[in-house]
Amino acid sequence: MDPLSKLFGSAARVKLLRLFLFNEIELFTVAHVAFRAKVGKEAVKSEIRKLLDMKVLRKKPAKGGALYGANTNFVHYEPLRTFLRAASGVNDENIGHTLRKAGALRLVALSGLFTGVPESKVDLLIVGDRLDERALAAIIHTLEAELGRELRYASFSTEDFRYRVGVYDRLVRDVLDYPHRVVLDKIGL
Repeated sequence: MDPLSKLFGSAARVKLLRLFLFNEIELFTVAHVAFRAKVGKEAVKSEIRKLLDMKVLRKKPAKGGALYGANTNFVHYEPLRTFLRAASGVNDENIGHTLRKAGALRLVALSGLFTGVPESKVDLLIVGDRLDERALAAIIHTLEAELGRELRYASFSTEDFRYRVGVYDRLVRDVLDYPHRVVLDKIGL
């Protein structure tokens, strides 16, 4: 069990806190929370009840069931949000290691959410050969559950990526010309 799970009582609570606090303007159903956080519905219901009691979440009655969202008036809202962002268990090394399961990686670059530039079109740029798109989508979904945010990503074959760099493709330039971190580079950027 990681230290945050011990501190907050459960891994499910940490995932829910990240989901709600990092998506403060969105409202979610229990089913959507369970899907996004990769937590069982019963655990989600239990944790939502506890977070409502603590006034961390707000509840909005809606047709077809209640919607839940972050309570931005919670006394410790900003400090909690800052702490959860800083204490993320997802780091560059973990991302690179996890993505290797999707195929033969040649380049992994982080931008957007990972560099504090939310205007970026892509958070994660992946270049590889024989990439399994289904496995890649599953890995991204797992990362999203850990981070509490949806990730915008683009994946290319090595040949396609080299072509895009050669023609100054806007998407690729948005990553490479602005703040980014390279986790893996076997292409020689």
